[in-house]
Parts: sequence; C-alpha cells; structure tokens
Amino acid sequence: MRRWLLPEAIVDTLPLEARQTESLRRILLDEFDRHGYDLVAPPLLEYLESLLTGSGGDLDLRTFKLVDQLSGRTMGLRADITPQAARIDAHLLNRPGVVRLCYCGPVLHALPADFNSTREPLQIGAELYGHGGLEADAEVIRLLAHVLQCAGLAVPRIDLGHVGVFRALAQGAGLSAEAEAELFAAMQAKDLPLVRELVAGVAARWAEALLLLPECYGAVNELAALTARLPDTEGVARALRELEQLAAALAGLQVSFDLADLRGDRYHSGVVFAAYVDGEATALARGGRYDEVGRAFGRARPATGFSLDLRQLARAVPAPELPGAILAPAGTPCASLQDTMRALRARGERVIHELPGHAPEHWRAGGCDRRLIERDGAWVTVAIAEENQIGG
Repeated sequence: MRRWLLPEAIVDTLPLEARQTESLRRILLDEFDRHGYDLVAPPLLEYLESLLTGSGGDLDLRTFKLVDQLSGRTMGLRADITPQAARIDAHLLNRPGVVRLCYCGPVLHALPADFNSTREPLQIGAELYGHGGLEADAEVIRLLAHVLQCAGLAVPRIDLGHVGVFRALAQGAGLSAEAEAELFAAMQAKDLPLVRELVAGVAARWAEALLLLPECYGAVNELAALTARLPDTEGVARALRELEQLAAALAGLQVSFDLADLRGDRYHSGVVFAAYVDGEATALARGGRYDEVGRAFGRARPATGFSLDLRQLARAVPAPELPGAILAPAGTPCASLQDTMRALRARGERVIHELPGHAPEHWRAGGCDRRLIERDGAWVTVAIAEENQIGG
C-alpha cells in the first residue's frame, strides 16, 4: 500500500492554494463583521440526533457516523454548518429580535456532491435570524454578491427559486411524503425521465405543471409569462409574488429565476438562490430561507442565509503569485540585523533566516528572491541575482 495516498475526493492543500484560501477567509469574515454578522465556531463533532435535528434526510446520507467511546452514543461529523448555527441562535444565544451570525470551518461529506467536488469542503457562510420579511432575503443576497466581488470576481448572476412552488404543486397532486421526497430528489438531479415516470399516475393538471417546472427559468421579466401556465393556487401565487418582489428589491444585480432549481438542502422553506460566475459550471454559493429548523431546537425563528466552499472560491479567483522572500544571513543576528528583520516583517515582508549548509538554489526554490547584505554599515536588500554579481 502506498502510504502517501489519500482517500478518494480528499486532497492536500498546497502552499499557494492554502495562502489564497486563507486570504479569502479573512476577506469574507472581515466583510461579514463590517455588516454586523457575529462569528461563531460550532464543533466538528456532535451527537447525531442533535446534528441532524430539523435538517432533513439528505444530510443524514452525507454524514459520517461513528460511536463515541465515552458515552456509547452515535456521533456524526458535520456535513453542513447551517443547522448548527440555527441551534446556536435558537438554543444558546436566545436573543430577541434580529441576530446575524457567520462561521467558517471544514465539513465532511460521506460522498462528494459531484465528480469534481471534494468530500472536505471549507464552508463559510452568513445567516440572518428573526426577520421573516423579504428584506432579510434581499440583505443576505446583496451581501453574497458583495463578498464575491471583494474576493476578486465580477458581479455574479443570482438565480432565484422558491420551494413553495414545488410544494404547492406536490400538495395539489396529492403526493405522499415519500413520493414527494422522491420527486424532489429527481428535480434536484434534473433527471427529467425519472420525473416523468414519477408523475405518470398523477392527475393531468398537476402532472403537466410538475413537468413544466424544469422549463420555468430565464430573465425576471419573463417570469409572469412562463408561469402563467402553472395552476393558480394560493401557494403558487404567493411564491411567485415573493419572487417578483425580491427581484425588484435586488435592482442593480444580475438576477434571473429557475423554479426547478431545488438543489439546496431539504430544510429550505421558501426563497432559495444560487450565485454563478463566468467560468464556473456549478453554483459558487447557495442559500435560502429555512424558517422551520429553529423549531426543532425549541424556538421557531425566521431564518435565511447562504454558504459556499472556500476551496472552490479559491479555484475560481485568479491566483496571485506567491510573494518572494528575503533571505537573512546565517548565524546569530546582531542587534542591527534583528532590528532590520523586525522592520521588514512589520511591513509585511517575508524574511527567512538562512540556515547553514544549504546551496543557494535551495533557498531560491523556497521562494527567496532577495537577500539582506551589509553595505556601508547598513543592512540593505538586494536581488539575489544582483548579490551574485557583486559577490555578496
């Protein structure tokens, strides 16, 4: 067995990507803080019933499970931080009014989301609790667009959807909970042949409407025309009205709609959205409203938010060059050299103390492109090529 092999869909993060990921983490968390979102850090490991409470069956399938040797109870490695943040808001903070939280940490998936996905995303997100109006949805969507631009991307395209449309149609069709879940999964996977098979026994009016959903996407100004063929039920009308109002509140952003985009988590209860950028085939971020999760923790709270994988974001953002480093001479540094090294580091420079016995090309391979030399009683920085020319 090759000892250096990692499990499938688990990868090491090498220096350039690690640096980029950490830089993006700081950018996004700082922006969240400037917008009033308080940082929380839930545990990676919880008792399974707490971890999955209110989250829906899809998270159960994605969660690694193990037995706690201290208690004998089943535990899980989190596959999503959003339900944990909802637990903190509902059960631990218990604040009145609006609460804004953000987080960043690794999650682990039993199976990758798709062929190119890692099973260990680095999830970062922001959640808003305590306001049921569309103003909250508009705030988190604008925050998402803003932080993606702060990360160095162009203005993203925001696709809006609403799980209320699907659920109203499923209810009208008289689907059982099991049949609705199966159809929901088929819609999530965009598996149209399976969708046709699952609605084969449904009354024609509702079957036609469910089969129409995958065609209901496009520019916001086409929403009314494309959805005029859907049954005029209270649930459908309310969901479409909310989408139109939200799109108006997001004026200035690139907004479209997709009524069959149900690829979020099954705990979502209303508006859902996804952010796409040029060059990325899959959504860079997803979010939506999940008003029912807090109820499972003893305190029903309106909630909306979004999350994304920092590693995916790092791949989408143009990678900067790894900054060069300054090589300080080997040996115990004198006071003036120590002062110079401290001053350079305070300015953000990377200063590496040379260790004896290593060839110059090894330091160059490690990123050193300059060297500190003493000249006329002062320490100065010169390019390594220049230092070689002058004999260092």
